[in-house]
Amino acid sequence: MAGPEPAVPGLALDGPPPVIGLRREREVLTVALQAARHVVLEGPPGTGKSTLLRSIASDLDRSVVFVEGNAELTPARLIGQYDPAQVLADGYQPSSFTDGPLLQAMRAGALLYLEEFNRVPEETLNVLITVLAEGEIAVPRLGMVRADQKFRLIAAMNPFDAIGTARVSQAIADRICRIVLGYQDATAERRITAAVTGQDGHVVDFAVALGRATRSHRDVRMGASVRGAIDMVLLIDGLANLRGETLMSRATARDAAFAALSGRIRVADGSERSPESILEELLGELWPDGRAVPRGAATGDRPLADGPGKADGPQAGPTPPDSPAHRAAAGQSSLARAGSASSLRRDRSLGPARRTVGRAELAARHPSFREVSPEPGILDADVVSRLLASDPDAAAMLLADLTLAGDARLQAAARRLAPRVFVGLAAAGIQRSPGARRLGVGHRDGDLDLELTLDRLSGPWPPAAEQFVTRSWHARRRAACLLVDASGSMSGLALAIAAVAASVVVLASGERLDVSVAAFGGVPTVLRRHGTQPVPERVVGDLLALRGHGRTDIAAALRLASAQLASVTAATRQVVLLSDCLATAGPDPAEALTGIDRLDVLCPVPADRDPEPGSLPAAQRLARLGGGLSRPVRALADVPAALTALLSGR
Repeated sequence: MAGPEPAVPGLALDGPPPVIGLRREREVLTVALQAARHVVLEGPPGTGKSTLLRSIASDLDRSVVFVEGNAELTPARLIGQYDPAQVLADGYQPSSFTDGPLLQAMRAGALLYLEEFNRVPEETLNVLITVLAEGEIAVPRLGMVRADQKFRLIAAMNPFDAIGTARVSQAIADRICRIVLGYQDATAERRITAAVTGQDGHVVDFAVALGRATRSHRDVRMGASVRGAIDMVLLIDGLANLRGETLMSRATARDAAFAALSGRIRVADGSERSPESILEELLGELWPDGRAVPRGAATGDRPLADGPGKADGPQAGPTPPDSPAHRAAAGQSSLARAGSASSLRRDRSLGPARRTVGRAELAARHPSFREVSPEPGILDADVVSRLLASDPDAAAMLLADLTLAGDARLQAAARRLAPRVFVGLAAAGIQRSPGARRLGVGHRDGDLDLELTLDRLSGPWPPAAEQFVTRSWHARRRAACLLVDASGSMSGLALAIAAVAASVVVLASGERLDVSVAAFGGVPTVLRRHGTQPVPERVVGDLLALRGHGRTDIAAALRLASAQLASVTAATRQVVLLSDCLATAGPDPAEALTGIDRLDVLCPVPADRDPEPGSLPAAQRLARLGGGLSRPVRALADVPAALTALLSGR
């Protein structure tokens, strides 16, 4: 739901529901339709795709022909077909042909709304190629059917659902505009929930906060949409009335949450937890004391203690900084500042962005996939070794994608093998250097400084040993923090580059260099703290296990790095940022450089994709402001040399 943001007292039954939020997307879709463009709306469930379309269609006075996409949608069902009985009676006459939804929309100049676009068989989608390009279609025995000039195709798809879906071919993608919708911010979701349910106050605040917290939980691949919050409010209200409760009790909220949200949660591959156990954990974090509260109290007068950000739903006291509830609240507060949570490029917005990848998609991306994994659950390490020897980048890109495989056994095997491989690549490429040193004064080792010695001589001859002044090179102790962008764009070769970079930093740590490693999206996570000595494989494994989600808050990551470096005694405090530097949340990263002596940027520009527009200039600007260097990283072989040079101060 989205729109011009009016006050919404309720939903009218005789028209399209109000659109809340998504102002930019509404504007772009409206202009695209007026410019005779076809559009695909891409986003997770509950982001208002169909609501947005119906609202715009009503504003433009356009009719909509609805088609549900699934594996049963054949070309004949989409286009239409001859009635066999009429053909036997009259032959192949136009009157014997029954138009399908495609021809109905083309003749009437309507909007053809095709839901679940990526579930439609490829042979059916291929029917649309000529329609999208030329506005016409040749139907056997019927002839050429030309579309009215007002005809448009509006498709909708969920990019995070890998079950029963297929990739949309480039031939289709090249003929259609793409608008990405993300979840609305907390304020918009509360308005939507209140509008649909007719409720307000604590019950709405709590339902929205719990639903949003499911999207950032470490064991959840896909969380609940605003529909879950709507159902939860209705169930809480109904259960409370049935049980004769005047307040909202925790037991009633728990029962409603299990019914409304457990079926909407998709647990991450490899996790053995149930949706109910995750909801129980979140319920305990959001409502630890368990005391009953009024259902309809005013939003500004909450009996539950406020957590991070008063506009982010009820909290019962401070939540742990690494808890899912805290992460959800932090994401909400940043979205409230930024406005809509969606973007017209592949936004790293709320919800997991690194979705699991099916075997068909892996095979399409990587020519060697079938050789590496001939059967489900099988990973041939010998084949991986041969690929690494012949084409390290392609092999590493495949291995990184295998850590996201929807095949649980294959994913587990890849996550066991990948850390060893990436650490090995890092160790082989490290260029040892003496480090940054300066000329210092001593009294025993080094070269004699005759002039300074004569100036200091006093007393009897021969002088004592401590009166001889020498000069030698002394290494300076340095502290460095590697910040790895772990948002949704980090996959394939970019994810492999990040893993090798983390390996290099940990391997380079020693007496003169104390390092930490942190990953960030919306909220940063420390993978290795200063002064600790974990094995590199564990750090890399933790990095690969992160699922990209959250908006890209570089300023928050820099503040975390500054706090990490402040705990270390060192002559130089340095941050190395591995990111495209395109922040989508938080203030300007340049405002968060306090406490950092030098900031260097490694900007991944992997060969498997085009760089994000503006990423290289953004990286150069940030490095310049931080007194460091910006280096593009196009291949794995670039990483060890670039990092060791930066860490040694060269």
